[in-house]
Amino acid sequence: MNKPIIMIGNGGHASVLTEMLLAQKRKIIGFTAPTIEENTFGLSYLGTDEVIEEYNPSNIELVLGIGTIKPSLLREKIFTMFTKKKFHFKSVIHPSAIIAPSVQLGQGVQIMAGTIIQTNTTIADNSIINTGALIDHDCQIGSHIHIAPGTKISGGVNIQKGTHVGTGATIIQGIHIGSNCLIGAGAVVVRNIANGIKAVGVPAKEV
Repeated sequence: MNKPIIMIGNGGHASVLTEMLLAQKRKIIGFTAPTIEENTFGLSYLGTDEVIEEYNPSNIELVLGIGTIKPSLLREKIFTMFTKKKFHFKSVIHPSAIIAPSVQLGQGVQIMAGTIIQTNTTIADNSIINTGALIDHDCQIGSHIHIAPGTKISGGVNIQKGTHVGTGATIIQGIHIGSNCLIGAGAVVVRNIANGIKAVGVPAKEV
């Protein structure tokens, strides 16, 4: 049964998700944001995030429409707060995405247009795989991660939670990237990256 959806956020990322959901004929009750705002698609402003608690968790689903441009605890904080209160985050997948049957997806995963995810890859809770990203076989993508548009990830890569991989980055096979890292746009990662590191350049080096 498809449940009505509340969108958390009202920025560009939320707009992309809203258009995907409306194309799939999903009912969106409205959106939450810190202040009253207009919505591109005419959705109703419901209030701040606290208004969600007025709904029965069994009757709705949530979509987290807040993107990231660097490692951030905000998405993780919101996701954790509402899952602890028994709310469920819907995964949103663009119909043009190609996902191998053996891929495992966590709760609230968002997979955008043109993405390809290959055999035996795991995408954990609340991660974004953005437009045109390529993820090859046997990768482990942790929770609360943002893989930005045009990223290329070879087979057997492991990326830990909270990391942001910038637009157009390339990660060669077998690389391990720690938690809460920032991989710069266009970087080419050819060696392992420890926790909390910012790495940029070709080849990528710690900043």
